[in-house]
Amino acid sequence: MKNARRKAAIVVLGDGGWGTALARLLCDNGHACTLWGPFPDHIEEMRRRGTNVRFLPGVPLPRSLELTGDLREALAGAELAILASPVPYLRALLERVAGLSMVDSPLFVNVAKGIEVATRQRVSEMVHEILGAVRYAVLSGPSHAEEVARNVPTAVVAAAGAEEDARRVQGVFMNESFRVYTTDDVVGVELGGALKNVLALAAGICDGMGLGDNSKAALMTRGIAEMARLGQALGGRPETFSGLSGVGDLIVTCISRHSRNRHVGEELGRGRTLEEIQQEMGLVVAEGVKTARSAHALARRTGVAAPIIDQVYAALYEDKPPDQAVRELMTRAAKPERPHSAPTPAEGEEKRPGMPEDA
Repeated sequence: MKNARRKAAIVVLGDGGWGTALARLLCDNGHACTLWGPFPDHIEEMRRRGTNVRFLPGVPLPRSLELTGDLREALAGAELAILASPVPYLRALLERVAGLSMVDSPLFVNVAKGIEVATRQRVSEMVHEILGAVRYAVLSGPSHAEEVARNVPTAVVAAAGAEEDARRVQGVFMNESFRVYTTDDVVGVELGGALKNVLALAAGICDGMGLGDNSKAALMTRGIAEMARLGQALGGRPETFSGLSGVGDLIVTCISRHSRNRHVGEELGRGRTLEEIQQEMGLVVAEGVKTARSAHALARRTGVAAPIIDQVYAALYEDKPPDQAVRELMTRAAKPERPHSAPTPAEGEEKRPGMPEDA
């Protein structure tokens, strides 16, 4: 398989754990890969030690991997540019890329999972606003860096508006331990990857409170329905949320010991403050903390009932005690189960024609 693959010049923009794991995979697939990072001291440390001690310890870097802190040098001649920077820092990176005035623009492949807080934009919207009509794809699904870097069998999905771009990403990344499917539902894949992080915070709160398996199963099941309702209202296809970037990513992020979002929720459930938890995590980013703001605002804007997202937002930003949040979720009005119902109005919002009552 590797010998038959057309080799590509690829740059990974972002030297965190996920960017490093993907750079390693791309080198293993025979591509000419460069890993760019914004901090020269970190690049030099990786070059000297042969591993990413800060974000992916214990995983050796391939000898063929190029490391650089020079953005222009990194992008020169790149056919694909992998956007692996956390969403809160992505706009600044894209503005730097735009300032380089590249003659030949690469295919931009987003692997970050979040929604910008200030604008409520998905990454594709941000990319096209700043870089214009560039080629764009998103790669998402249940894929912890710690496991991908060790060739643990993994399946993800590549989404692009143009089928040839989705297939290009599929061909570049896919190997015997990393299986890639394709779709054209960019909106759904982006939202699945972002919203599941908020629900993983809720799953972590369950764990921190010691609520048990029944509680977590109920939360995840209703969370899937909530993701699908909000995602459909924002332009995603309902079936996408039953796939790898929806149910698949939600499951792994809610149960895995590698999940940063679940970890933050677990510590909240134990009574710690968000400020304490984030200070302890240092440079490691839990995307769901920021995305909870965006998701809460988008649910209000679209009039979609999102009770779990609402309670996570309240726990993070309104100091609501976790036990009170659980009590309010459990004592809501009785309803029929419609797991894949159309969007429903939020509390206090006017019901739009054709919208069912279920939430």
